[in-house]
Amino acid sequence: MPAGLDAESLELAIETLHDFAKQRLPDEALLGFDASDEMPLDLVREMCGPEVGLQLLFVPEPFGGMGGGAFDVYRFCEELARIDLGIATGLLATFLGSDPIRVGGTLEQQETWLGAIAERGILMAYGATEPEAGSDLANLRTTATPVEEEGRTVAYLLNGRKQWISNGGVAEVCTILANAPGGPSWFVVERGAEGFHAEKPEDKHGIRSSNTAALTLDDVRVDVDRLVGGVEGQGLQQAQAVFGYTRLMVAAFGLGGGWAALDRAIPYSVDRIQAGGPLSEKQGYTHKLIVPHAAWLEAARAYIEETAVRLDAGEGALTTEGAIAKYVASEAGNRAADAAIQALGGYGYTHEYVVEKIKRDVRITTIYEGTSEIMEMTIARDRWQQHLKTRGRYYHDHADELEKLEHSHPDCGAGAAALASRALAETLERARLARLTRNQHILLRVGEWVSLAECAGSLARRAAAAADGALPPKAERRFDAPALAVLSRVFAREAALQVAQAGVRWIVGAGGASDAEVPALERALELQAIYRAQSGLIEDMGRIADVLYDRGRA
Repeated sequence: MPAGLDAESLELAIETLHDFAKQRLPDEALLGFDASDEMPLDLVREMCGPEVGLQLLFVPEPFGGMGGGAFDVYRFCEELARIDLGIATGLLATFLGSDPIRVGGTLEQQETWLGAIAERGILMAYGATEPEAGSDLANLRTTATPVEEEGRTVAYLLNGRKQWISNGGVAEVCTILANAPGGPSWFVVERGAEGFHAEKPEDKHGIRSSNTAALTLDDVRVDVDRLVGGVEGQGLQQAQAVFGYTRLMVAAFGLGGGWAALDRAIPYSVDRIQAGGPLSEKQGYTHKLIVPHAAWLEAARAYIEETAVRLDAGEGALTTEGAIAKYVASEAGNRAADAAIQALGGYGYTHEYVVEKIKRDVRITTIYEGTSEIMEMTIARDRWQQHLKTRGRYYHDHADELEKLEHSHPDCGAGAAALASRALAETLERARLARLTRNQHILLRVGEWVSLAECAGSLARRAAAAADGALPPKAERRFDAPALAVLSRVFAREAALQVAQAGVRWIVGAGGASDAEVPALERALELQAIYRAQSGLIEDMGRIADVLYDRGRA
């Protein structure tokens, strides 16, 4: 039986969110929260209250929730981000905070705290990041010292400081990662505990309608039953167990923020007349500021949906796949929002037209839950090992599958996606032979190339599935099958070109090929075939513009 909600229940939850936002969260209110650097705490509590109950989607059924799966939560998080990324962050922070309990807590702990989220809508915070360690959880400074009575541990004293904690100043309950004698461990700490203090909210660049605050712990006593799971040393495993899931949610935030920005630029360009016609009819506008970003966002969506399906099927943590989804979606959302400011010109640079706020908000998705650079390193290390284990076959096998898909669905972009995977395989092999990954920058670039190639494959598969009427029942359906095919062709061409050209650049740049070897390297990466694959690109970009502007051509 599929995990999570049925399609009808998911759409009802999304409709409930939209109805609430329409009534209580108009643009004027959201701009006001941003200007005053204010989290609308009463509204967030109302969203998690008995009449609305949005938090129930995130809570497993045995503890009073609806038991939404990864696919449900991705769809819901995208819609939240389209409304306001700050408020979305405040809601998601509760579920980040509860994740250590959800995956590693005892049954009693799960019933107590997950039940409190479902029944009372309590807010939680996730206390992992520290001033000195940043996202490096292994470099933990916060300590948990056992308190013993009659030879047994009855409590712990927590000491340390946590930084950049979403909901830090408003949460009723925090999960705190601290070093116990047995290793890093999570502890449940309630607001008001003696020695536990939230500092003043951070004055942030964006997501100003969320609360972010540092936490200090000075001999905070927590009873032994607040040790998550009841066993010391499980904290890092409990954190890593949900990275694929939580990063998928941040990927959905990037996706939603990017589309929120583009969906403001598109109607603006219909009404804005310049040089005798609307901007929407000018390639200099659509083909630079709108179309490429739509293709990137939909490539990210395809990868998010594939990963969500696999998570719901119980395929494991999928940490690398979560990193790829987050990396591509957050970078694409950030660039789309930046383009939307440019698309609106001077208006885009003002608060009134909202895209300026969206750009400031979506920028955080490339930072929290692991920066883009951490994502690149996570991706590169894993896929490098796959390349080595398969003796260079890993991405050639991907390409073989995509070429089969190209034969059955010749318009879905799989051929160009296969070229991206072939170029990636050859680049990785040249890097292995010349030992180029001793350069950290090369390893980071591998993470980027892997993400491009894998997302190109995902979008091609999504386009083919749409043509066959085989999309998941809960899939987002803004674009029909012909439109997805065009989006896939545009993205796959760019992915192949970027992977191959960057591969040549950095292999040569890192000393992995001499001047005389460059022509052979270009042949191995099939650059001529990739150049030929660009044929028809302008026409396909025009087709995407027609779809986005509802001009009747796919």
